[in-house]
Amino acid sequence: MRIAVGTDHAGFSLKATIVGELRRLGHEVIDKGTFDETPVDYPDFAEAVGLSIISGEAERGIVLCGSGVGASVAANKLVGIRAAVCHDTYSAHQGVEHDDMNVLTLGARIIGSELAIELVRAFAGARFSGEARHQRRLDKINAIEARSLRAREDVNG
Repeated sequence: MRIAVGTDHAGFSLKATIVGELRRLGHEVIDKGTFDETPVDYPDFAEAVGLSIISGEAERGIVLCGSGVGASVAANKLVGIRAAVCHDTYSAHQGVEHDDMNVLTLGARIIGSELAIELVRAFAGARFSGEARHQRRLDKINAIEARSLRAREDVNG
């Protein structure tokens, strides 16, 4: 699988561990930066990873910031992106299996490298179940997104 990875300065130190694990698992990594610990803004990297998925360059993404929360908020502003911050393995795989989550966000100041590896394994190894109840819910999420876009267009003319 092609997985885009992006991080701000707070997540930079954990990025190499995550990229290494993804490659060890046989995934192709698309590195969207940052490339050092110079302070940068997490929305830029959440957007880069999300756009990589939207364009088809990547199938999934992982974004790191200090808490994982800001990266999740920013990534979810992109149409078609379903991002969640996960700091437990159940959520990391269940988010994909039930909700077709396509971006995992992690808080590098919250978790250590061993937990990050477990989370990446759970996320990358999971597949959307396609069960009727999960598909129905995903369809509702997509409908909310479509209504929101129409409402924004109506407001902006």
